[in-house]
Amino acid sequence: MANMDIEIGGRRFAISCEPGEETHIGQLGRMIDTRVRDAGAVGQSEPRMLLFGALMLADELHAMRDGEASPAINRDQDKAIARRIDAITSRIENIVRHLEGGDHHA
Repeated sequence: MANMDIEIGGRRFAISCEPGEETHIGQLGRMIDTRVRDAGAVGQSEPRMLLFGALMLADELHAMRDGEASPAINRDQDKAIARRIDAITSRIENIVRHLEGGDHHA
């Protein structure tokens, strides 16, 4: 596992990821940071701040899916998106466990 820090809402989070994923995880962290700042959630508790960011990203994803035309493409994309959401959800849960003191290797 590789270790790295991401900054969201002015707070640094130490996380682990697979080697080579650091750039991608950094980009995802910046996306969440942008949404957190846009929502005015800076200064909230870490779980609440991350929840706001996740909800804003989910809303954008929902809007993107509504704008697509082909149902066949939607099903394939929905499956791929669901896999990415599961991976992101797992990482958020690891961060929350770490923040709550239950897992020091999040």
